[in-house]
Amino acid sequence: MTTSAVILVLATFLASAVEAVEALTVVLAVGVTRGWRSPLIAAGAATLALAAVIAIFGPALTRIPIDVLRLIIGTLLLIFGLQWLRKAILRASGYKALRDEEALYAQEIAEARAAGTAIRAGMDWYAFTLAFKGVFLEGLEVAFIVLTFGTTQGSIPLAALGAGLALALVVIVGAFVHRPLSRVPENTMKFSVGLMLSAFGIFWSVEGVGIDWPGQDISILGILVFLTVASVGLVAVLRRLHDGTVVSVAIMPRGE
Repeated sequence: MTTSAVILVLATFLASAVEAVEALTVVLAVGVTRGWRSPLIAAGAATLALAAVIAIFGPALTRIPIDVLRLIIGTLLLIFGLQWLRKAILRASGYKALRDEEALYAQEIAEARAAGTAIRAGMDWYAFTLAFKGVFLEGLEVAFIVLTFGTTQGSIPLAALGAGLALALVVIVGAFVHRPLSRVPENTMKFSVGLMLSAFGIFWSVEGVGIDWPGQDISILGILVFLTVASVGLVAVLRRLHDGTVVSVAIMPRGE
């Protein structure tokens, strides 16, 4: 397996795992409070809908010239990757609160318990709608990653493999713990995904304008290392500034 193929599977795995954790939090909260039948049917229906999206749009993307596709997708991935990376850097440096899956799980439970129960045709449609929306919306991001990565690298099945492994792992863990995966270092995963999306975005954007990278696919690792070092350095600087601001505010005399 080539370097780009390994990174492709790893990137789709991490990105899909992040989205799967968020979707599973909704399904578990609804299932625990309102019963499992409706949310599980909703999750299955959403999964089938997402598979249809990939089947419909996957072949269409293959008709676009590869250089044009790499430029467009590379730019989009760079935009998404930098957004994820920006949030991850702000969280790691203390400027943005860390995402708390336990708190989100408690919030989902409270909302599910507060909603009325109306059973029609043997279905709890509130539970169905909530679970379907959670799985489908989070899954759309996974579908985008699978389609763009897979088409640009010429292997949608390989990209789907990474997403499938992530989904299977999250579902298995969720089935055993029946709790949100609060122990999963999601913010660290988002940091990693942001780095990978940005690295692929830079690589494909440059290839899309007709410039060849030295070493071809191995250059992805070089870009990834550069982005990692720059991001970690930025986190250290911002954390120092943040801690200094907190200390200054804490020791400032009242009235100033």
